[in-house]
Amino acid sequence: MALDKAKVVEELSNATVLEIAELVKDLEAKWGVSAAAPVAVAAPAAGGAGGAQAPAAEAKTVFDVILVSVPTDKKIAVIKAVREVKAGLGLADAKKLVEEAPKPILEEAPKAEAEAAQKKLEDAGGKVELK
Repeated sequence: MALDKAKVVEELSNATVLEIAELVKDLEAKWGVSAAAPVAVAAPAAGGAGGAQAPAAEAKTVFDVILVSVPTDKKIAVIKAVREVKAGLGLADAKKLVEEAPKPILEEAPKAEAEAAQKKLEDAGGKVELK
């Protein structure tokens, strides 16, 4: 059975970010691998002066997606985007999150998922921060 790359690309293009994240987790479990980029750890500096230096900043791998504000005229579009980003969220809960901004939409999300959520929410008209 040959892999139809165009069909796979089309299917992934129609999937939500959360569906793709779940697919990645399933593939990682099946194949026993991790899609996370390895993080290099800096070796401590030798000598007396090196001990006072702060360690090199590590690359951040998880982010909180915070909905900061929503213009009144974009509220409905942002509510729809919140429901797409946060699976299983009901309409009333999504509306409450949007109305109570600033509020976290996703917490400790992988970088790719957080950036995709940020783009979707900003495209809908919301102001979003990644922390």
